[in-house]
Amino acid sequence: MAVSKKINSFFKNPQSLYIKILQFISPLLKDEPYISLLFRYRAKYKLNLANPQTFNEKLQWLKLYYRKPELTQLVDKHEVKDYVAKQIGGEFVIPTLGVWEAFEEIDFTVLPKKFVLKTTHDQGGVVICTDKSKFNYSQAKKKLTKHLKRNFYYKFREWPYKNVKPQIIAEEFISSEEDVDLKDYKFYCFNGKAKVLFIASGRNSKIKKFDFYDINFNHLDIKRPNTIQAKEGNRPPKNYKKMLELAEKLAGNFPHVRVDFYNIDGSIYFGELTFFTGSGMKPFIPSKWDYEFGKYIKLPKA
Repeated sequence: MAVSKKINSFFKNPQSLYIKILQFISPLLKDEPYISLLFRYRAKYKLNLANPQTFNEKLQWLKLYYRKPELTQLVDKHEVKDYVAKQIGGEFVIPTLGVWEAFEEIDFTVLPKKFVLKTTHDQGGVVICTDKSKFNYSQAKKKLTKHLKRNFYYKFREWPYKNVKPQIIAEEFISSEEDVDLKDYKFYCFNGKAKVLFIASGRNSKIKKFDFYDINFNHLDIKRPNTIQAKEGNRPPKNYKKMLELAEKLAGNFPHVRVDFYNIDGSIYFGELTFFTGSGMKPFIPSKWDYEFGKYIKLPKA
């Protein structure tokens, strides 16, 4: 029954089937043709690398021609913590409880009742444990082992991920007593200056909520696919200026990086650095924002 449903969904959405086939043969293709083919079907327009104008086009250009070796450390969910601690201080880093190369190596007896497991080298390899006595170990093993075997680079050609060592880290479980919906503050930074942020919320609902704001916290009418706007309930936290200051410190002088934070009961915690947000293939609604954001990126020489 599950197989027939997948077949039916492919016929209803042949574009999805095309993308899956393209990603399957990805290791056989060189970067530029692969990116160009995938971009057309995900971003919904033809990629112009000769004269990139939009935000998404410029991110593809950066994938191909802006290759600073330190970016590999900065996308590694374990190694990036050293960079963050040196730049803004260790108090903003979520403590690591352990690091392993395989699920079988994890000694769960030394982990607390609540914890988070993550793969260090890709996206989506996350398992959250809120009660160790009820933890589904076999399901966690299946998911994390699957992620350990894949090289995320081949999916979207985000080259910094290509040589990250696959590992599993355990982190402290962080939660808010004031707000059950853990919000994620994501700052779009360009050459060290934050221009826009969005708040990701609704983690416990089926559809994620993305709300974009300018730096003065004025709401912007921007949507991304498969998301809705919360609009109400988002207010700048009391330490918003401090969070903005930290984001710009971590942004360095990179043409673009998204700096993510959690702000929990007045405490700021670093989330991650993302150099190709949405992999540079996620449409903006309305599309004018793709061009507006593109103006912020000043491409260096190849």
